[in-house]
Amino acid sequence: MKNFINLKDIPYKDLRGILNDAKKRKNKRKKLSTLEVDKDKPLKGKLIIQMYEKQSSRTRLSFHLSIAQLGGNSITIKASELHLGKHGETLADTAKILSTYGDAFMLRTDSDKKIEDFSKNLKIPIINLLSPSSHPCQVLSDIFTVEEIKKKPISKLNICWVGDCNNVLNSLIATSVKFKFNLNVGCPNNYRPPKFVMNWVKKNKRKINIFNDPKKAAKNADVVFSDKVVSLNDKGNIAKKIKDFKNYRINSSLMKVAHPKSIFLHCLPRGNEVSEEVFLGKQSRVWQQALNRVHVQKSILLYSFGKLR
Repeated sequence: MKNFINLKDIPYKDLRGILNDAKKRKNKRKKLSTLEVDKDKPLKGKLIIQMYEKQSSRTRLSFHLSIAQLGGNSITIKASELHLGKHGETLADTAKILSTYGDAFMLRTDSDKKIEDFSKNLKIPIINLLSPSSHPCQVLSDIFTVEEIKKKPISKLNICWVGDCNNVLNSLIATSVKFKFNLNVGCPNNYRPPKFVMNWVKKNKRKINIFNDPKKAAKNADVVFSDKVVSLNDKGNIAKKIKDFKNYRINSSLMKVAHPKSIFLHCLPRGNEVSEEVFLGKQSRVWQQALNRVHVQKSILLYSFGKLR
C-alpha cells in the first residue's frame, strides 16, 4: 500500500515507473471501447471511495473511467453527506469506517491538513485529487503528455509556466526537481512561488528561473503551461489580481518567442489568461492533455495498490 499525496515525496524511480506503465496500458487500449475492461482486470473486486469537497469535472470523470477500465468499482460521496467532524464522529473514526468498507480513498479538498490527517488514520491508500498546495495527478499526467508529444524525455526540454503560482505550479516545480528539467516561471513579483517550495528546490540542489517579463520566461520554451488566474480559491481582491496579470496573457505574440515547435498546455478550466487564438490553435494540445489523465491515473491507482507491472 502506497499513498499518492505530493510528488516531492515520491521517488523518481516510482514516478517513472507509473509513466512507463501508463504508456503500455494506453497502447493496449487502442482497439478497446470506452468501458471495455483491461484484459488483466487488476482492480477486480476493489471498491474505490472518492470524496469531493471542491468542484470537479476532469478529475471526477477521468478517475471514474480509470477505475472502470481497471475492472474496479467506485462510489463518489460529498463531505456534507458524511458525519465527518459532526455529531461526535472524528476524522479518525471516519477513516476507520472508510478503511473497513473500501480499498482506497481519494480526496479533493481545500485543506492540506485534512489529507495529512487522513493518511495517518487510514488503513488503505489515499490519493490526493487536489489540495491547496498540490495537484499531483494532473501534473504527472502532464509530464506523460509532454513526453508523448515531444517523443523525448522531459529532462531534455525547456518548460515554461506563465501565470499564477498555485498548486499546479507547486507540483510542476516538484517534477522539475525529480525529472531534472529546466523550468522558467513568468509571474508578477507579488505572486512568486511560496518560500517553502523554493527552499525545498534549493535543498535538492536545483534552480527555478523566475521572470517578471513573461516573454523572457517563454523564450525558446518547448512547452508553455498556464492555468486559470482567478480560481475558486481566490477570496481576496479579484479585480486587483486581474489587473496584476493583465500583461501575462498567453497570446500569439508570446508564443512566437517560444521554440517554433512549442506546444501549449492548460489543465482547464480556462479563463482570460489565454487567447482564443492560442487555445484553439495548432500549438494547443489541451484535449490530448485532458484525455491522458485517464491513462496515467490508472497507473497511479496500480502504484498505490502495489500492482504496477
